[in-house]
Amino acid sequence: MEIRKAGIEEAADAAPLVAKFRDALRSFKGLPPQDDVAAAKEEWMAYCRSAFPMYVAHNGCRYAGYMVCRVDAPTVWVESLYVLPEYRGEGIASALYEQAEGLARSYGEDTVFVYVHPNNDAMIGFLKKRGYDVLNLIEVRKRFAGEVTQTKVQVGHHEFDY
Repeated sequence: MEIRKAGIEEAADAAPLVAKFRDALRSFKGLPPQDDVAAAKEEWMAYCRSAFPMYVAHNGCRYAGYMVCRVDAPTVWVESLYVLPEYRGEGIASALYEQAEGLARSYGEDTVFVYVHPNNDAMIGFLKKRGYDVLNLIEVRKRFAGEVTQTKVQVGHHEFDY
């Protein structure tokens, strides 16, 4: 599997992956998929216009995953990381994430920041295996229309629906 830096030329091929990532996030909120490839392509183009570092995993004939980073020097954030289900468990997410960690090191940092939905057990497990275990930020908001919460999260003395 080849991991390479990506840009505008990958927009058409990466857009279906971005759409699947967005649908996965929707599923954590109990919302139905949209499979909006056009919006996903526009999102990819917006990342390009903002000069976000982007990476793709390609097996020679198919894109298997992607990652988008945001740099607020010296801090590196992983904005999105997605690997198609049929390619999971092959080290692709790790290879992509190593790009983000290398980017952080290039700014003299030893960590990457990432927002993770509390229902995203796969990503939480992935990050724990990589040594990430410090909760840094808490985002609180009202429920979206039609959103179904699936679990509760305890933060200090407060319990939140999620």
